[in-house]
Amino acid sequence: MTTKEVANHIVTMCRDGKVEEAKQDFFTEDTLSIEPAEGVLPKEVKGLEAIQKKAELFISMVEQFYGSTITDPVVAGDYFSVGWDTDIQMKGEERKTMSEICLYKVKDGKIISEQFFY
Repeated sequence: MTTKEVANHIVTMCRDGKVEEAKQDFFTEDTLSIEPAEGVLPKEVKGLEAIQKKAELFISMVEQFYGSTITDPVVAGDYFSVGWDTDIQMKGEERKTMSEICLYKVKDGKIISEQFFY
């Protein structure tokens, strides 16, 4: 699969609420996931299992999820990015919209790294 094909599949799956399925299909056991340093999630984790645990940690902090909007992917070489807005209420906080840019690197039809900017 090309980077554009991977990007389109990932975006479609995520828009359909199949985020974890997308990870199963497109992440590797060596995929690197990078968060901003100032967040409460681990700055870096490596591997599908660690990425899934990080997602579980994030979900454990959510009071209510109201929906999300994901832009069409922007593709350049082996990379693609999407804008992702999530309407959410974290535990102990007011409802808000979290906006982030998600950057992915593709190799041989698989995601080998993801990085989030918010």
